[in-house]
Amino acid sequence: MSSINRPIAKELRSGPSLDHDALLPIVYSELRCLAAAQMNREAPGNTLQPTALVHEAWLNLVRSGTVRYQDEGHFLAKAAEVMRCILIDRARKKATVRHGGGMHRIDFDQVSVAVDTAPDALLQINDALEKLARESEPKAELVKLRFFAGLSREEAAAALGVSLATADRWWAFARAWLMVELQRQ
Repeated sequence: MSSINRPIAKELRSGPSLDHDALLPIVYSELRCLAAAQMNREAPGNTLQPTALVHEAWLNLVRSGTVRYQDEGHFLAKAAEVMRCILIDRARKKATVRHGGGMHRIDFDQVSVAVDTAPDALLQINDALEKLARESEPKAELVKLRFFAGLSREEAAAALGVSLATADRWWAFARAWLMVELQRQ
Protein backbone atom coordinates (compact mmCIF):
# COMPACT_ATOMS: atom_id res chain seq x y z
CA MET A 1 0.00 0.00 0.00
CA SER A 2 1.32 3.43 -0.85
CA SER A 3 0.72 6.66 0.93
CA ILE A 4 -2.28 8.74 -0.05
CA ASN A 5 -1.54 10.30 -3.43
CA ARG A 6 -2.57 13.90 -2.85
CA PRO A 7 -1.59 16.12 0.07
CA ILE A 8 -4.55 16.02 2.41
CA ALA A 9 -3.07 17.20 5.69
CA LYS A 10 -5.06 20.45 5.60
CA GLU A 11 -8.31 18.65 4.81
CA LEU A 12 -7.75 16.05 7.53
CA ARG A 13 -7.08 18.67 10.22
CA SER A 14 -10.02 20.89 9.39
CA GLY A 15 -12.10 19.53 12.27
CA PRO A 16 -15.88 20.06 12.28
CA SER A 17 -15.72 21.90 8.96
CA LEU A 18 -14.22 18.82 7.27
CA ASP A 19 -15.85 18.38 3.88
CA HIS A 20 -16.43 14.63 3.78
CA ASP A 21 -17.70 14.80 0.21
CA ALA A 22 -14.42 16.38 -0.91
CA LEU A 23 -12.23 14.08 1.19
CA LEU A 24 -13.79 10.77 0.13
CA PRO A 25 -12.53 10.84 -3.49
CA ILE A 26 -9.02 11.63 -2.23
CA VAL A 27 -8.79 8.71 0.21
CA TYR A 28 -11.17 6.24 -1.43
CA SER A 29 -8.65 4.61 -3.73
CA GLU A 30 -6.22 4.07 -0.85
CA LEU A 31 -8.92 2.54 1.35
CA ARG A 32 -10.16 0.44 -1.58
CA CYS A 33 -6.65 -0.92 -2.26
CA LEU A 34 -6.26 -1.85 1.40
CA ALA A 35 -9.63 -3.62 1.48
CA ALA A 36 -9.01 -5.35 -1.87
CA ALA A 37 -5.68 -6.73 -0.67
CA GLN A 38 -7.36 -8.17 2.40
CA MET A 39 -10.29 -9.59 0.46
CA ASN A 40 -7.99 -11.27 -2.09
CA ARG A 41 -6.75 -13.44 0.79
CA GLU A 42 -10.30 -14.26 1.90
CA ALA A 43 -11.51 -17.83 1.57
CA PRO A 44 -13.84 -18.57 -1.36
CA GLY A 45 -17.48 -17.92 -0.65
CA ASN A 46 -16.87 -14.76 1.34
CA THR A 47 -19.88 -12.46 1.27
CA LEU A 48 -18.06 -9.26 2.24
CA GLN A 49 -16.63 -7.40 -0.73
CA PRO A 50 -13.81 -4.81 -0.59
CA THR A 51 -16.13 -2.04 -1.69
CA ALA A 52 -18.59 -2.90 1.09
CA LEU A 53 -15.77 -2.93 3.67
CA VAL A 54 -14.56 0.49 2.49
CA HIS A 55 -18.06 1.95 2.48
CA GLU A 56 -18.89 0.61 5.92
CA ALA A 57 -15.55 1.85 7.28
CA TRP A 58 -16.10 5.29 5.73
CA LEU A 59 -19.60 5.57 7.20
CA ASN A 60 -18.27 4.60 10.61
CA LEU A 61 -15.46 7.17 10.35
CA VAL A 62 -17.92 9.91 9.40
CA ARG A 63 -20.44 8.92 12.08
CA SER A 64 -17.82 8.60 14.82
CA GLY A 65 -17.39 12.33 15.14
CA THR A 66 -13.61 11.87 14.91
CA VAL A 67 -13.21 14.19 11.97
CA ARG A 68 -9.87 15.63 12.98
CA TYR A 69 -6.69 13.81 12.06
CA GLN A 70 -3.09 14.82 12.67
CA ASP A 71 -1.82 13.53 9.33
CA GLU A 72 -2.26 10.78 6.76
CA GLY A 73 -0.74 8.15 9.06
CA HIS A 74 -3.20 9.04 11.81
CA PHE A 75 -6.08 8.81 9.33
CA LEU A 76 -4.91 5.40 8.07
CA ALA A 77 -4.54 4.16 11.65
CA LYS A 78 -8.11 5.22 12.42
CA ALA A 79 -9.35 3.61 9.20
CA ALA A 80 -7.50 0.40 10.10
CA GLU A 81 -9.11 0.41 13.55
CA VAL A 82 -12.56 0.84 12.04
CA MET A 83 -11.93 -1.99 9.56
CA ARG A 84 -10.74 -4.16 12.45
CA CYS A 85 -13.96 -3.51 14.32
CA ILE A 86 -16.01 -4.41 11.25
CA LEU A 87 -14.10 -7.68 10.80
CA ILE A 88 -14.41 -8.48 14.51
CA ASP A 89 -18.16 -7.82 14.53
CA ARG A 90 -18.52 -10.00 11.45
CA ALA A 91 -16.48 -12.76 13.08
CA ARG A 92 -18.55 -12.59 16.27
CA LYS A 93 -21.73 -12.99 14.27
CA LYS A 94 -20.33 -15.99 12.40
CA ALA A 95 -19.01 -17.55 15.61
CA THR A 96 -22.34 -17.67 17.36
CA VAL A 97 -23.68 -21.14 18.04
CA ARG A 98 -26.47 -20.51 15.56
CA HIS A 99 -23.83 -19.95 12.87
CA GLY A 100 -21.78 -23.04 13.73
CA GLY A 101 -19.38 -21.36 16.12
CA GLY A 102 -16.83 -23.33 18.06
CA MET A 103 -13.39 -22.80 19.41
CA HIS A 104 -10.24 -24.11 17.71
CA ARG A 105 -6.61 -23.72 18.63
CA ILE A 106 -4.66 -21.40 16.33
CA ASP A 107 -1.00 -20.77 15.69
CA PHE A 108 -0.30 -17.03 15.56
CA ASP A 109 2.78 -17.64 13.38
CA GLN A 110 0.53 -19.05 10.68
CA VAL A 111 -1.88 -16.10 10.70
CA SER A 112 -0.97 -13.33 8.27
CA VAL A 113 -4.07 -11.21 7.71
CA ALA A 114 -7.35 -11.10 9.59
CA VAL A 115 -9.52 -12.00 6.62
CA ASP A 116 -7.67 -15.32 6.22
CA THR A 117 -8.61 -16.29 9.75
CA ALA A 118 -11.59 -18.30 10.93
CA PRO A 119 -14.11 -16.23 12.90
CA ASP A 120 -13.50 -18.06 16.18
CA ALA A 121 -9.74 -17.63 15.85
CA LEU A 122 -10.23 -13.96 15.02
CA LEU A 123 -12.21 -13.53 18.22
CA GLN A 124 -9.46 -15.21 20.24
CA ILE A 125 -6.88 -12.91 18.67
CA ASN A 126 -9.05 -9.86 19.37
CA ASP A 127 -9.46 -10.83 23.04
CA ALA A 128 -5.70 -11.31 23.37
CA LEU A 129 -5.09 -8.03 21.53
CA GLU A 130 -7.34 -6.15 23.94
CA LYS A 131 -5.26 -7.52 26.83
CA LEU A 132 -2.06 -6.47 25.07
CA ALA A 133 -3.49 -2.97 24.57
CA ARG A 134 -3.97 -2.63 28.33
CA GLU A 135 -0.29 -3.52 28.78
CA SER A 136 1.18 -1.65 25.79
CA GLU A 137 -1.10 0.39 23.51
CA PRO A 138 1.59 1.18 20.89
CA LYS A 139 2.42 -2.49 20.41
CA ALA A 140 -1.26 -3.34 20.10
CA GLU A 141 -1.67 -0.56 17.52
CA LEU A 142 1.20 -2.06 15.53
CA VAL A 143 -0.48 -5.46 15.52
CA LYS A 144 -3.77 -3.89 14.38
CA LEU A 145 -2.04 -2.14 11.50
CA ARG A 146 -0.10 -5.24 10.43
CA PHE A 147 -2.72 -7.90 11.09
CA PHE A 148 -6.05 -6.19 10.43
CA ALA A 149 -5.05 -3.54 7.91
CA GLY A 150 -2.41 -5.62 6.14
CA LEU A 151 0.23 -2.88 6.28
CA SER A 152 3.86 -3.80 5.70
CA ARG A 153 6.52 -3.29 8.38
CA GLU A 154 7.54 -0.01 6.78
CA GLU A 155 3.99 1.30 6.36
CA ALA A 156 3.02 0.42 9.94
CA ALA A 157 6.17 2.08 11.32
CA ALA A 158 5.44 5.21 9.30
CA ALA A 159 1.80 5.29 10.40
CA LEU A 160 2.89 5.07 14.05
CA GLY A 161 5.72 7.57 13.58
CA VAL A 162 8.42 5.19 14.82
CA SER A 163 11.59 3.83 13.26
CA LEU A 164 11.53 0.51 11.44
CA ALA A 165 13.86 -0.95 14.09
CA THR A 166 11.44 0.06 16.85
CA ALA A 167 8.50 -1.37 14.93
CA ASP A 168 10.40 -4.63 14.42
CA ARG A 169 11.15 -4.88 18.17
CA TRP A 170 7.52 -4.14 19.02
CA TRP A 171 6.34 -6.70 16.46
CA ALA A 172 8.63 -9.41 17.88
CA PHE A 173 7.44 -8.67 21.42
CA ALA A 174 3.76 -8.50 20.44
CA ARG A 175 3.88 -11.77 18.49
CA ALA A 176 5.54 -13.60 21.39
CA TRP A 177 3.14 -12.06 23.91
CA LEU A 178 0.11 -12.93 21.81
CA MET A 179 1.30 -16.51 21.22
CA VAL A 180 1.60 -17.05 24.98
CA GLU A 181 -1.82 -15.49 25.57
CA LEU A 182 -3.46 -17.56 22.82
CA GLN A 183 -1.96 -20.76 24.25
CA ARG A 184 -3.55 -19.89 27.63
CA GLN A 185 -6.94 -19.62 25.94
